Order: sequence, then structure tokens, then C-alpha cells
Amino acid sequence: MTTDGERRRLELEKKRERYVWLYLGYFLFGIHIVAFVMIYAVKHAK
Repeated sequence: MTTDGERRRLELEKKRERYVWLYLGYFLFGIHIVAFVMIYAVKHAK
């Protein structure tokens, strides 16, 4: 049996975990965009 406080804590943990994954996803996506821009700049430099 889980108490009300325990259930609330579990829900909060799940919510936090989702935010962490979203942040991680956007962070990795952003790094790739920066990398592609840098590669483009280096390849097209005169």
C-alpha cells in the first residue's frame, strides 16, 4: 500500500524525469546544429 505522500512524490519524480529527458534532447539537438554550422563555415571559407 502506498500512502498519499509517496504517490505524490512518485508523480513528481516522473514529471522531473520527463523534463530532464526533454532538456537533454534539446541540448544534444542544439550541439548538432552548432556543429553543422561550424562545418559549413569551415568548408565555405575562402
